[in-house]
Amino acid sequence: MSQFDLTGHVAIITGSSRGIGKASAWELAEHGAKVVISSRKQDACAEVAAEINGKFGEGTAIAVAANISDKAGLQHLVDETRAAFGKVDILVCNAASNPYYGPQEGIADDQFRKILDNNIISNHWLIAMVAPDMRDRGAGSIIIISSIGGIRGTAIIGAYAISKAADMQLARNLAHEFGPFNVRVNCIAPGLIRTDFARALWEDEAAVKVRNATTPLRRIGEPEEIAGAVVFLASKASAFMTGQTIVIDGGVTI
Repeated sequence: MSQFDLTGHVAIITGSSRGIGKASAWELAEHGAKVVISSRKQDACAEVAAEINGKFGEGTAIAVAANISDKAGLQHLVDETRAAFGKVDILVCNAASNPYYGPQEGIADDQFRKILDNNIISNHWLIAMVAPDMRDRGAGSIIIISSIGGIRGTAIIGAYAISKAADMQLARNLAHEFGPFNVRVNCIAPGLIRTDFARALWEDEAAVKVRNATTPLRRIGEPEEIAGAVVFLASKASAFMTGQTIVIDGGVTI
């Protein structure tokens, strides 16, 4: 059996109606997992779940809408997953917010709080909801989609970068707490990826041309190029890895 085989595993992926989350859900299903598609809008989630079921068989995916700012909504997401599949083996905390671009001094308090709440606190909530059962079973993988913004300075997305650095520390802390129970917590730090979420950073062709000139691979990334690392972290292939951050950025940070 392949180390990457996920047959019998159940994964929740937040923000999975598009972008990195959707690509990750597809790859997890490709490797045998049952997947729960979640984002704010039920119809968008249902559309992706239907696509996956059409490819891999009915019952592979279900759709459960949840807003990451709503703690009760996240608990509903976990409860519905357990009702449908009995457990949660894999959690991919992918959904995030970034309502502000510009100098740190210009961000409004409510914008700053929204970023911290949605990108850190919501992950804390969701992890706390699934971790107890993982510990009881002695197995589980929690994956947080962070960003290279969390490991370098920026004058454009400062609050977002702060939140993503905090996610890396969250993974390190929880790796210590959960490690004795064989529950692993890791991060992925993508560079610029062609998603709707990051559109403000890549739709300016002139700016992307400048960025590509200093990127060793000379291009920005695609969602599918992050999804493979999600499968790796979810599977036995990464069984001895926890508390770490995988950087996938085309070489930008080197």
